[in-house]
Amino acid sequence: MGDSNHGIDKSTWAIGGGVLVGTGVGFFFLQESVFAFVGSILVGLGFGLLITSILSTWKRG
Repeated sequence: MGDSNHGIDKSTWAIGGGVLVGTGVGFFFLQESVFAFVGSILVGLGFGLLITSILSTWKRG
């Protein structure tokens, strides 16, 4: 049986991974400030978007 996922770009998984990492780090700051929690989620999202753009540029050549 063939692999149906062949050819699918998985570099966009970096966005979700960045958000999950940001959320995990944000839980440590949640008792201090809710703004630090939201900020760490946004930093994780930005990091994921940055990694995705680097991977897609690198993959194109």
